[in-house]
Amino acid sequence: MSQRAREHSFVSQFGVRRRQKVSICKPEVTGSIPVPSTFAAMVRLRTVDAFAERPFTGNPAAVLVLDDAPSGEWMAAVARETSLPDTGFVIREEVPDADFRLRWFTPTVEVDLCGHATLASAHCLFEDSVPGPIRFATRSGVLTVDRRPDGTLAMDFPVWASSEFEPARAAVAAALGAPVEWTARTTNWAFLLALLRDEDAVRRLDPDLDAVAALDASVGLIPTAPADPGAEYDFVSRVFAPQAGIPEDPVTGSAHTVLAPYWAERLGRTSLTGLQVSRRSGLVGVELNGDRVTITGRAVTVLDGTLSSAAEPSPR
Repeated sequence: MSQRAREHSFVSQFGVRRRQKVSICKPEVTGSIPVPSTFAAMVRLRTVDAFAERPFTGNPAAVLVLDDAPSGEWMAAVARETSLPDTGFVIREEVPDADFRLRWFTPTVEVDLCGHATLASAHCLFEDSVPGPIRFATRSGVLTVDRRPDGTLAMDFPVWASSEFEPARAAVAAALGAPVEWTARTTNWAFLLALLRDEDAVRRLDPDLDAVAALDASVGLIPTAPADPGAEYDFVSRVFAPQAGIPEDPVTGSAHTVLAPYWAERLGRTSLTGLQVSRRSGLVGVELNGDRVTITGRAVTVLDGTLSSAAEPSPR
């Protein structure tokens, strides 16, 4: 098959164009059976640790910046291949009131909102000298990210409001294996929120993930508690999201759209800092402004390479 034919086949199947030169490897022969040759698709792929100031902390996300919109099947296949909590696809597309389109995929589903992959995507664009603020068209509306003078990235997100949901408290306590003082559910049914006694109770959790997956929420469960006295942060949390293919999410921006209004009302302040106490952990700043919340954090690139055609989706 000629180089042009190979490119046409890949574009037809997955909707991805390559603008760089493509090199063809000579077929390898094992006995009398030729092994099909592969060719490099110069689609850049970066892994970024979000809500982190140093590598291997915070929450990792893969980021691809594309000139054309690929198929959803191709994006889902790439997300399965990266096997990170989320993969962000930044698409240079003309959309109203935005500079780019942004879609997020976990290894199992496309999601409506992902904070850490948005932070990672903006970080990559700023690395590429794109001026801010950057506006993304997403399933959750237009999201704006700007870089502050100290290098922190600030994301303007919608608040995900919650209200008390007492019927879930017994099931949540059983799933967490710990006493729960209060439960709420977001109005979009994405998350259940569970208030625990103190920071140590949140840190010690070892939940039954099958039981968490059976809870009445489409994304997952957010256990939270006030910070220990004297801490440099205001509250702690964890996020268990087996419903979205993520047993425990290391640091979750979207969860802080739920946590921000809850803790702002409880603590009487609109500017707060949360610590997500997963194994990797990360600090998340929140600034509540009516029905919007500014979520702040830092990011660092840890891998930078290219995706080849060897990552094609498996046949159904």
